[in-house]
Amino acid sequence: MAETLSPDQFINRIVGAGLAEPHTVEQARSDLGSQQVSLQDVVRVMQRHGVLTTLQTEKLLRGDRTGFFYGPYKVLYLIGAGTFARVYRAAKDDVEAFAIKVLRKRFRDETDQLEQFLREAQMGLKLRHPNIVSVYDVDADIRNPYMVMEFVEGQNLRELVRVRGQIDPLTSLKLMQDICSGLAHAASLGISHRDMKLSNVLVSGEGRAKLVDFGLAALADRNNPERVADCPNARAIDYAALERGTNVRKDDPRSDIFFAGSMLYHMVSGQAALTETRDRLARLNVSRFHQVKSVYEIFPELPPAVGQIISKAMEVNPENRYQTAGAMQAEIKKAIERLTQGDTGRRSDSASDGQAAEEEEDRSEEGLGRVVMLVESQAGLQNAVRDRLKSRGYRVLIISNPNRALDRFTAEDHPPADLVIFSAAELGNLALEAHNLFATQEHTREIPTVLLADRRQTKIIEAAIRGPNRELLSLPLKVRELRSAISTLLADKPRRAS
Repeated sequence: MAETLSPDQFINRIVGAGLAEPHTVEQARSDLGSQQVSLQDVVRVMQRHGVLTTLQTEKLLRGDRTGFFYGPYKVLYLIGAGTFARVYRAAKDDVEAFAIKVLRKRFRDETDQLEQFLREAQMGLKLRHPNIVSVYDVDADIRNPYMVMEFVEGQNLRELVRVRGQIDPLTSLKLMQDICSGLAHAASLGISHRDMKLSNVLVSGEGRAKLVDFGLAALADRNNPERVADCPNARAIDYAALERGTNVRKDDPRSDIFFAGSMLYHMVSGQAALTETRDRLARLNVSRFHQVKSVYEIFPELPPAVGQIISKAMEVNPENRYQTAGAMQAEIKKAIERLTQGDTGRRSDSASDGQAAEEEEDRSEEGLGRVVMLVESQAGLQNAVRDRLKSRGYRVLIISNPNRALDRFTAEDHPPADLVIFSAAELGNLALEAHNLFATQEHTREIPTVLLADRRQTKIIEAAIRGPNRELLSLPLKVRELRSAISTLLADKPRRAS
């Protein structure tokens, strides 16, 4: 810290800026005694006594004369900064529970940016809901516009995903339930958000999600319901691309549904559903929305109840999506109840209630006297397959190395398993080679094998040996199909003694 000021000059700046009363400053300074002190000493004691924050100190040292107050609100800390605005924690009458959003100086002369900022504030004043950050006040003075908002102690959802990598399905559903609740309230007032993304959701310390930043929000145009989407600025590109590609109006609330679904996808998988790019033309290409990878390719053990919500919310055809945020919220509530009760919905992938009940009766008989070996390196898929097969009575052996699996059948007098499943998702050609060796080696030729391969692994699929005792299934895996293949392959094989 360069000593460009004397301690007395610095103290005068504190009082002159209105940050503290003279007696408060002197009381803090008295800790230093009567000896000669440095500027650093004064700064340290003022911060220790809570007279100054770090932000206020930096501004005083720079010689700033403004930016300490917005109306009656005293600025304490910078808590967020974007391209167009900064957000500060602020206090009023010794209450530190406010956030002040301030438009950056360079945009105050730009009509579009000023109007967008004020539109966000006006929208916020209309919205009062536990899952929407409240706007309490707005000052539309073009020389220094700001809005006063609810302060949320926590972090935004993008930061949370970045720190955790993935958010578990149940927590993700609870956060999305909050998000949909906020969207449903806004929709009841004819307001769509139009900028749904992880960074526009704050998560409080109690785990409640709150929508923020209605800067691109649109009021339903009752007089022109067929108006097709335009693209006024960079932040609206993704919405415009989706809406142009499906020929719907700009303020269609189902667009928020699609991007809410993509947020849920990102939460549970740790990866963005849409290719992230700054290229404007690439973002306007509607093919991005048709090329979304199945969430099961990233997270095979995702409970189907969650995957079904994501799939329906992200239908490119808006007629096939949830038609309202309330409808999506209702489905999420059901899924939360199922997951809370320990029911992942995996017992039957597509069976009717009658079929599921019939299967339940003989679930332990299906795999009785059967030993299946799974060769897979991913712990998630290992656990998912083992649990599902064990619940049907199978004994399941797990091996992560295909060569070791081959060695087991060579070294032991009796085959250690009745059937082997090789997964090429991570093992690639090693799984393919082992599958083919089982088909060609004399001592393993009669041992059935199943090869699991992603549809994009075309070379592996083409090179895989098929025929008697061989089966090829595609990933993401449907356990019902796997069980059916196992039953068929082992139909004429004797069961082991239990």
